[in-house]
Amino acid sequence: MKGLLRRPWFGPLVALACVYVLFAILAPDTFARSSNLATMARQTVVVAIAAVGMTLVIVHGGIDLSVGSGVALATVVIASLLKAGHGPLAACLGGILCVGAAGLATGAIITKLRIAPFIVTLGSMSILRGAAKGLANEQKIDVDPAGLDSLLSPPAHGLFPAGVWIAIGIAIVAAFTLRSTRFGRHVFAVGSNEATARLCGIEVDRVRLAVYAIAGLLAGIAGVMEFSTLTVGDPTDSIGLELEVIAAVVIGGASLSGGEGTIAGSMVGALLMTVIKTGGTHLGLPNWVQEIVTGGIILVAVAVDRARKGR
Repeated sequence: MKGLLRRPWFGPLVALACVYVLFAILAPDTFARSSNLATMARQTVVVAIAAVGMTLVIVHGGIDLSVGSGVALATVVIASLLKAGHGPLAACLGGILCVGAAGLATGAIITKLRIAPFIVTLGSMSILRGAAKGLANEQKIDVDPAGLDSLLSPPAHGLFPAGVWIAIGIAIVAAFTLRSTRFGRHVFAVGSNEATARLCGIEVDRVRLAVYAIAGLLAGIAGVMEFSTLTVGDPTDSIGLELEVIAAVVIGGASLSGGEGTIAGSMVGALLMTVIKTGGTHLGLPNWVQEIVTGGIILVAVAVDRARKGR
């Protein structure tokens, strides 16, 4: 039991259960329905997939502010390729690889020029957003989704659509990689103490390049899911998404100083924010109240992290 209590994701999981029960009591006729549970799962997919990549970035001691712009760019690339006559698979691969290449370039700049990740990804956020607007001629690209809308549409059979299962699969693979492989141990080592990691023979630059490339690829996959919801390429979409993703990772127990974090915690954090938003909507709470509550939870999560590190 003591070991369970020390898990960074245990506190957020308890908070998630308490918040869900609270809203289920306050709005039993609508919130507690199984259909609403499925809706919340679908609404969490984009943030959850992007949060997997952000977990790797934060655990290794970095940050990525370009996630929202990468997701928007992916939707524009997918819509452009579909409009040009390419199939849905080719369009999705194009969007994913485009954002993955941007993530690799970001990691290379951080590694080679020794510039702080905050500054580099802040610049990348603007560059990718501008590229999306330029590619779309500063307007939405309307196109036939070619079946991609089914990824997150309510399924005819079963509770969850394919997109939810894809997100779960990505989370499982990432959790195994982070905890049970050499690469995962190197990610933790770099985030804990980069100088010591170098002395131990870890190729820090290669780890950093891989982390940002993977985060870019996952942002591209999140863009596919976003396109499935929007069915248009929107260069102005996902503004502020990076803050939601970072919040999910921090709420899930990751430390912004690096060296600590779990995929499970990030998934719980993403679900917690969705439950708060959905519950607030069912209770008729205005959006500004929901934002205040979410911000307060982030502050509490960071305070708990500091207290845990102090002990």
